[in-house]
Amino acid sequence: MKTKSVYICNECGYTSPKWLGKCPGCNRWNTLEETVAAPQKRQTAAVPFSAAASRNASPVPISSIKYNAETRFSTGLGELDRVLGGGVVEGELILVGGDPGIGKSTLLLQICRILGNERKILYVSGEESIVQIKMRAERLGVTTDNLYLVSETDIEIILGAIGDMKPDIVIIDSIQTMHIDAIASAAGSVPQVRETTNALMRLAKSMAISMFIVGHVTKDGSLAGPRVLEHMVDCVLYFEGDRQLSFRILRAVKNRFGSTNEIGVFDMCDTGLREVENPSKLLLEGRPDDISGSAVICAMEGTRGILAEIQALVTPTGFGNPRRMSAGVELNRLILLVAVLEKRARMNLSNSDIYINVAGGLRIDETAADLGICAAIAASRADVVIPPDMVFIGEVGLGGELRGVSRLEKRLTEAANLGFRSAIAPKQSLKGVKIPESISVYGMRSVSEAIAMFRK
Repeated sequence: MKTKSVYICNECGYTSPKWLGKCPGCNRWNTLEETVAAPQKRQTAAVPFSAAASRNASPVPISSIKYNAETRFSTGLGELDRVLGGGVVEGELILVGGDPGIGKSTLLLQICRILGNERKILYVSGEESIVQIKMRAERLGVTTDNLYLVSETDIEIILGAIGDMKPDIVIIDSIQTMHIDAIASAAGSVPQVRETTNALMRLAKSMAISMFIVGHVTKDGSLAGPRVLEHMVDCVLYFEGDRQLSFRILRAVKNRFGSTNEIGVFDMCDTGLREVENPSKLLLEGRPDDISGSAVICAMEGTRGILAEIQALVTPTGFGNPRRMSAGVELNRLILLVAVLEKRARMNLSNSDIYINVAGGLRIDETAADLGICAAIAASRADVVIPPDMVFIGEVGLGGELRGVSRLEKRLTEAANLGFRSAIAPKQSLKGVKIPESISVYGMRSVSEAIAMFRK
């Protein structure tokens, strides 16, 4: 039978009979990919009969629904529980993404060591054999008898095994390797990823099975496959960090059962991922005290204050247009702050290349780090060493003024606990704030005043 090609957007799932440069559904460019349409009516993987029969399609009043605290259980890793909002909810579908080799499979296999003491776990791998998984499990110290391994990519066989075994937790590694025979396209394509995830989701909800799904990412760092994949799951976790460094950050970008502001911090070692209870100490470890262009800021990640080092390098440019480069800070934010320094602080930066780096591979998104970035640039420009026990907190406006920041007391407490003795913060934010006795806080109104404080 003659096959037919269609073009499907890998962002929103829009289908077109011909290729289009711009998707009409989501207005993104170059997102339509060619897929061979199935000649027969498309079929999706069926949920096992035992699971389908247990469904209750009759509407029930919300007041009659009962649940207890055991609906959410701990993974045994405090940092992972923090990101998930206190633990895993029964029937929750969790998508874990990240760069290759960042530690996704290691993290999921490591939680089996603790969860396997009380719960039955099925680990499904489409990329490794069961012998290879066993070798990695021994290195991580996973010896529980409640962990079952299977190497399979056919989703219907996997769903049948889940229906027969009835595990408490299922781990799918990875969703891009799973396929449905009824869909005439390669594994990892938009239709395959969409339908396999949908089949797993229906099974997880009907049988109250918690599922962890590993997802590959594209070269720009986003999850591969259709955008609808992230909409179907309950929680989306991203593993971040430089593979050349041991520092790892687990961040939630979607969580139906918790906050998306929390992060988990891990350290990769020979025996797996080690939890980091004090990430500020790890980030500031090895910080030089006699180098210009180094400033410390305090960023809030959820309920946790994290101190990080901002490094700036300002050098005369050898090109017609000066370069602006940043790692860990949004480039557009850096360009904006440089313009404020030139206009409001009367600094001549038009003939200088500016490089910004957040030590340790941390990514800073909040505007409370603005003052630290400006201070690092000014110190590097004047070749001045900022006192090593000084921390900068504050947002910089376009007028050069310092704007107030939230949770200043918690930031100052974190800085004081790590031995910092002075801080520069917006003056208006100090009203009603209980300042720790061991730290002196200088309230400033503008970025010019703050820079003049350490340049004396």
